[in-house]
Amino acid sequence: MTNQLDTDKLPAAVQRVAFALRTVGWVSFWVQLVLAVVAAIILLFAIPFAIPSTTAAANSTSAGTGGGVFFAICGLLVLGYSVFRAFRFTRLSRQLRSPANAIRPKKADTIKQVQFTLVSNLVGMLLTLVGAEAISGTLLAKSLAQPQALFGAAVDVGKFIQPLDIFVVLANTHATVAHFVGIVGTLWLLDRIHKQ
Repeated sequence: MTNQLDTDKLPAAVQRVAFALRTVGWVSFWVQLVLAVVAAIILLFAIPFAIPSTTAAANSTSAGTGGGVFFAICGLLVLGYSVFRAFRFTRLSRQLRSPANAIRPKKADTIKQVQFTLVSNLVGMLLTLVGAEAISGTLLAKSLAQPQALFGAAVDVGKFIQPLDIFVVLANTHATVAHFVGIVGTLWLLDRIHKQ
């Protein structure tokens, strides 16, 4: 009850920004968290099987080898940080709704926090897109190297696109979508804050 009374004393602009921060914070947090967990599980499942052994399969390329997965994992790590930043929006909203003026952050500090989250999502998006380019290039090379006729020829199965290759693409796509959600949320927040 006292929290509602304290909130009523806040300026309307601060209430609107606090509501926007809380809403975007929780939506971004849950969407990014779910997509990050799914992407991490897929990568944890696919990576051990995608790395070739020291046998004849070592000559074949896989979407799980090379820089593609490295960039995908780096993008996923940045996504974990972005999930933390989205949760921080909810704490920032609570500070804005605080009756004590000393605890309430200034508009410039709030904008800095949102901009920093935007930069982290952009960096994560860049990493996952570079990973997608590398993975797609590897899959294109595999598809072009596939023999056209299977009859009467010894075929290296490692040259075919495997389902695990598609798992790596799917995990990277999940991370890219999660970063996109974070970017859209922070851009919307910046718009709301600047309009107040």
